[in-house]
This record gives sequence, C-alpha cells and structure tokens, in this order.
Amino acid sequence: MLWPATLLGAAAGLALASIPGALLGGLLGQVLDRRLRLHGWDNLRQRLGRATPGDDQLLFLMLGRLAKSDGRVVQSHIQQARSEMQRLGLDEAGQRRAIESFARGKTGRDNLRTPLQRQREQADALLRACWRMAWVDGRVSPSEHELILLWGKWLGWDSARLERLGEEYAPRRSQQPAPAGGSYQEALRLLGVSESSEPEQIKRAYRRLLSRHHPDKLAGSGASPERIREATETTRQLHQAYALIRQRRDLR
Repeated sequence: MLWPATLLGAAAGLALASIPGALLGGLLGQVLDRRLRLHGWDNLRQRLGRATPGDDQLLFLMLGRLAKSDGRVVQSHIQQARSEMQRLGLDEAGQRRAIESFARGKTGRDNLRTPLQRQREQADALLRACWRMAWVDGRVSPSEHELILLWGKWLGWDSARLERLGEEYAPRRSQQPAPAGGSYQEALRLLGVSESSEPEQIKRAYRRLLSRHHPDKLAGSGASPERIREATETTRQLHQAYALIRQRRDLR
C-alpha cells in the first residue's frame, strides 16, 4: 500500500532538515494518510479536487450514477454494464477497473463536470452509452433524463440534439416491453437454447445474439433509426432473458 502524504512529508522534511526532518515529516504524513484514508495517489488527487479518471473509468462512473439514480440498481443495469465492457473489448484488468468505477459511480460522490468538459471529442460515444443504460428497462426516468441532459450540456451538446440521440435507443412504441420476470420458456426460446443446454452453450448463444443485435454495430453500418430502436429493444429482452435463465439455473 502506498501512503502519499507520508512520502511527501518525508521528502519535504529531508529537504528542510536532513534525516531528523524526514522522520518527523514522514510521521506527520502518516497521521494525515490515516486520517484522510489516503491509499494512493488517486485518492490524494481526488481529495485535492483534481481527479482525472481515464476514458473507460469516466464512462463507468457515469453508468453507475445512472443505474443508481432511481435508488436501486437492477439486474438489467448490471447486464448492460457488462455489455459495455464487452463492446469496448476490455481485458481482465480493464474489467476490474470498470467494475470499481461503476460501483464508485453509484455513490454519486465524484464531480464529473471537469472530466466531462475535457472529453468533448468523446461526447457521442459517452452519451450513446448513457442512453443505452437509461433505456435498458424500457423507460427513462426523470432522474436519468435530468442527468443525461446535464452531462450533455457539460459535453457541449444542446438539449434538442441530445433528445434526438436518445430517440435512437428508445423501444418501439408499438411494442410492449417484456416483463422483468418474464417466462422461463420464453427466455429459452429467445436465446435459442433448451433446458438441457450446457451453461457454456447458453453463454455463447447470449453473446452471439448480443453481437448480432448490438445497436452500435448497426449504427456503424448505417442502419436507420427505426432499425436501431428495434435492436435496442431486442438487446434489452436478451439481457432480461439471460438474467432469468441464470437465476433459474443458478449460473455464474
């Protein structure tokens, strides 16, 4: 474990009063580290108000904040976060950082204004991911909508442009959202598996269908907004179906 204030105190003490100063500075720094619970340089920068999360960390901070904005994170939110990790192709270490950022985002303690203002070139990708998270349960709550409008403003987007982007991910109005619990047999049919399918077969089927219907892939190929909305709805249903099968089969 790294104690930043201890190191800084020891270095300053050494410069001012040689070894005795280093010992005293290190001791005072250790007290500060423990009192402020500083376990590394990131903690120190956050305390000083200059925390600069990386692109992926910032995204998952935002997704965690959105998921928790109505007070409760549900399985579809978690599945959507995993889908974003898969979309980004994160390795094991990247996934760990993403999970940590998602959990940290749920606390709502991070001030995202400055980091977002520095990411205007990435605004489209960040806001698309936010709309996908907001629409994953079939509706956008007022608190989710308010957050996305605020973040869009910090990223330099006007509200009309934001609303148009959000409509690309809205479920088709003619469709009724699948119930969160759903039917186990319907979930199996949606994934194209059976009750006797092995866990790895179910997982492969789920990932293959997600890849086929992912809204970003369709958007990149020039699909129409209507087709992207259909894909978003299908993706939401796939998340719910897989969550139901995992629960029923006790899959990890």
